[in-house]
Amino acid sequence: MMLSVDVTRRLGDFTLEASFESAGKLTALFGASGSGKTTLVNLIAGLIRPDSGRIAVNGRTLADTDSRVLLPASKRRIGYVFQDARLFPHLTVAQNLRYGRFFAPRGERYADFDAVVDLLGIGPVLGRRPERLSGGEKQRVAIGRALLASPRLILMDEPLASLDEARKGEILPYVERLRDEAGIPIVYVSHSVAEVSRLATDVVVMREGKVAAAGPAAAILSRLDLLPADEMGEGGAVLEMRVSGHDQVFGVSRLRSAAGEIIVPRMAATLGTMIRVRLRARDVMVATEKPVGLSAQNVLAGTLAALEPVTDNMFDARIDCGGEIIVARITKLSAVRLRLEPGQGVFAVVKTVSVGPAGLAAAAS
Repeated sequence: MMLSVDVTRRLGDFTLEASFESAGKLTALFGASGSGKTTLVNLIAGLIRPDSGRIAVNGRTLADTDSRVLLPASKRRIGYVFQDARLFPHLTVAQNLRYGRFFAPRGERYADFDAVVDLLGIGPVLGRRPERLSGGEKQRVAIGRALLASPRLILMDEPLASLDEARKGEILPYVERLRDEAGIPIVYVSHSVAEVSRLATDVVVMREGKVAAAGPAAAILSRLDLLPADEMGEGGAVLEMRVSGHDQVFGVSRLRSAAGEIIVPRMAATLGTMIRVRLRARDVMVATEKPVGLSAQNVLAGTLAALEPVTDNMFDARIDCGGEIIVARITKLSAVRLRLEPGQGVFAVVKTVSVGPAGLAAAAS
């Protein structure tokens, strides 16, 4: 399903001018606070009007100022999940969920109550009221309510922002299931590289009200220059790799792709499962010869595709490993001493422990 956006909107001193198209299962609107992400998602939802432009979902026009088309929010068939769950406190979980069904015409309701409950794992809390739910449970119920409106698109505006790390870890697998099993495109607003790396199939980077870049997640997230300063350290390569083996004695798993094989802490995944792996640029070392006598177990052979200056004393080394790009952030001193030049054969070296659970997730199916 194609989402097409080309809009402008002025709000006080801030002007949004955004244009992109995405056919991804989960499109992340990514950028620093104040970059225009929430304004853009509210324009898609119909909560605010564009000054000019067009918004369409799968060819269905939601807004077009030239044609004077402006569907009200209630007619757009969009499910919206906010930062806070916004559940009705006087209703049980089951009643909150069923409330969502009122927003879909009876003949167009496709979401099954029991299937949604199972998808989000909220069966045990159906009889509770929101005050007796954890933050993660509240957000899962909010997602379920949006799903039961049988939407054509789901908007999620920083749904994990109010949760602590434990609750984020609880809900992320359910967002992955929603992405892979519900069959509904998702637009997901976030300023977290970790979340976007784990969830997004496509990324739209927002900067000062404009689209700085848009494209597949792996390509965009390897561009550290696109990331906010406070998130730059989390950026790097995103690879999709297959589980090729487990070693119970040493508590590790082996993953393989065109880039080669890496060892990660033991995963509870069957052989052949596709895993999304995030290799942060700050965790990758560069060697001009294959290392020996080194504790780091992951050594991937490749060619130095580019050496891009970041600051006066820092470079991003982009290493082509079997057609997949791995990024290493290194000092100018290292680049000079190693005499690095594009086209040179090099090795990307990554410690096993640096690829922890936060950097491993189910690949989009």
